[in-house]
Amino acid sequence: MRLLLIILVLLTAVTQYALWLGKGGWLRVHELQKKVATQQETNDALVARNNALQAEVQDLKSGTDAIEERARSELGMIKDDEVYVQILAPNEKEPEIKPPPKRASGTRTGVRPRAGSDPR
Repeated sequence: MRLLLIILVLLTAVTQYALWLGKGGWLRVHELQKKVATQQETNDALVARNNALQAEVQDLKSGTDAIEERARSELGMIKDDEVYVQILAPNEKEPEIKPPPKRASGTRTGVRPRAGSDPR
């Protein structure tokens, strides 16, 4: 009877070891479930980003409103009949505005004189 009890205890210990600490044990399963949950959150964030980019691409392909908005915000473009007003924060300094390049006197940029005419 004593020998049977020792064998059963050893078998139980071996089974419990495999169940808790083995290659496919509960601790490993729990660790992998955490990794899967983390990866799923990352995937969901990337899917949301992809959907937003797809909507923006569709907007740019289908209409001019998105292109106009982008030109205004990123390139600082304005329409002919609009007035641009920039309000600076109290501690922000005014941006530097470079003057246009000077042209040589009496000539227009990008225009060639006609053949046979006096360039003056």
